[in-house]
Amino acid sequence: MAVTHAAPSRWRPSPARLARLLLGLAVFGAGEGFLVAADLGVSPWTVLAQGMSLRADMSVGVATVVISVLLLLLWIPLRQRPGLGTLLNAVLVGVFIDVTLALLPGGMPLGVRALLVPAGIALVGLGSGLYLTSRLGPGPRDGLMTGLHRRTGRSLRLVRGAIEVTAVAIGFALGGTVGIGTVAFALLIGPAVQAGVHALGGRDTASL
Repeated sequence: MAVTHAAPSRWRPSPARLARLLLGLAVFGAGEGFLVAADLGVSPWTVLAQGMSLRADMSVGVATVVISVLLLLLWIPLRQRPGLGTLLNAVLVGVFIDVTLALLPGGMPLGVRALLVPAGIALVGLGSGLYLTSRLGPGPRDGLMTGLHRRTGRSLRLVRGAIEVTAVAIGFALGGTVGIGTVAFALLIGPAVQAGVHALGGRDTASL
């Protein structure tokens, strides 16, 4: 007789899973902060956060939190199930972006800023791996993607692409930075996240 194992709880993590979650969010936020500090183009959702921060007189981190909360509201009609990780993701990634930006020096030369781009992408990949393998619920953006995929029947690739193109377009119109860093992020974040998940013992990202 086969033995089945219950899925780990999304709301009552062990200390190890909670520590992995918090470390993942910190590393993820630091990576996004590196990209903002590089000023060579940021990730699609941070383009939107940058644009909002310029228009609403708030920091990029606070704008990131506001966007995450708005996305969670969109989960309601999609009937998506959050977890502890979902809620902490919505708040802490923005906090860690602002903390990172406060710690990095201003006026960095171009060569240093160029190095921040691959470093930032690598940190986002590692942070994503830590977050995903904690299995405490999808992030606000991922939940929106999977919810729309389920409701519309469109492929995950198409839904994710449409969401991120929309975020970039709105963010750019508001004044967010699009550049070589944005292109590099789009090309490299998939392999970076996969490497992060595999390095941390995850094999099937669809089950995370």
